[in-house]
Amino acid sequence: MNNAINCGNDSVVNRRGWLTKSIGSGAGLTLLSPNLCAAQPATVEDTTVAPGQDFRISKGRARQSVMAWCFQPLRPEELIPACADMGLLAMEGIDEKYYPLMKQHGLEVSLCKSHPFARGPVSRENHAFCAEKLRAGIDLAVEWNSPGVIAFTGMRESGVTDEQAKQNCIECWKSVCGYAEEKGVNIVLEMLNTRDDSHPMKGHPGYFGNDIDLCIEMIKAVDSPRMKLLFDVYHIQIMNGDVIRRFRDHKQFISHVHTAGNPGRRELDELQELNYPAIIRAILDTGYDGYIAHEFIPTWPDKLAALRHGARMCDQ
Repeated sequence: MNNAINCGNDSVVNRRGWLTKSIGSGAGLTLLSPNLCAAQPATVEDTTVAPGQDFRISKGRARQSVMAWCFQPLRPEELIPACADMGLLAMEGIDEKYYPLMKQHGLEVSLCKSHPFARGPVSRENHAFCAEKLRAGIDLAVEWNSPGVIAFTGMRESGVTDEQAKQNCIECWKSVCGYAEEKGVNIVLEMLNTRDDSHPMKGHPGYFGNDIDLCIEMIKAVDSPRMKLLFDVYHIQIMNGDVIRRFRDHKQFISHVHTAGNPGRRELDELQELNYPAIIRAILDTGYDGYIAHEFIPTWPDKLAALRHGARMCDQ
């Protein structure tokens, strides 16, 4: 263990000697007092160095993708080649009219769209709509060789109990899973957090599927090899925590992963609480070989630098 505390360019204090001297003089156990090391406010520059424009994923164990909507206002014509240049394998959350350009740059479609997250099968009145959108998403996935189509529970509705909502979701997904099995495409249920009300895309108060145990219970009840979970690390951290253990416990039901820093759905940097290198290593060590898609909303002025940093953090 290094016994030195570095307090700047010129000041290095021996920890053992300083502790002995401090305790002996009645200084107590305040390890880093303002007089010893002036505390500086945390900034991106202090805590994180983004790789340069020539960065490219080198290990490649994680099959990394990106959620395009997070990186607006970058135009797809700019974002797509930049993602390919840094070694990302795929993209999602982008209008399908850009799929040919993605293919041109060697990017796959990691996940296809279906119905909106707010209008879901918690209500039987939405079943025909949701089933139609899911089947259309499955067809799109087949066309573009994507492994899955996203699914949501929808928002709670007045007069629908939790038990009714659960059974309604299960019934709707069962009605589509035969088609998904026939086409070889996963229906991927995303759990969303309901705690963060600071931004319309950082949390979703009122969403029914806001608990991983509930989502797994519904997936098991559907009883199809094509009904899977989208393991969004950010949302699960907020609602349930214990991210690594939960992934290991439910790995057989997981076919897609999303990343973002918490709090704030920000970069995967040191200004948020999740240790992404450890999380990604643990995920890969389970044998997971699906996509890991970056769905953080950059706060850095250079959004592509933020994405390169996220890609490096997950290149484990």
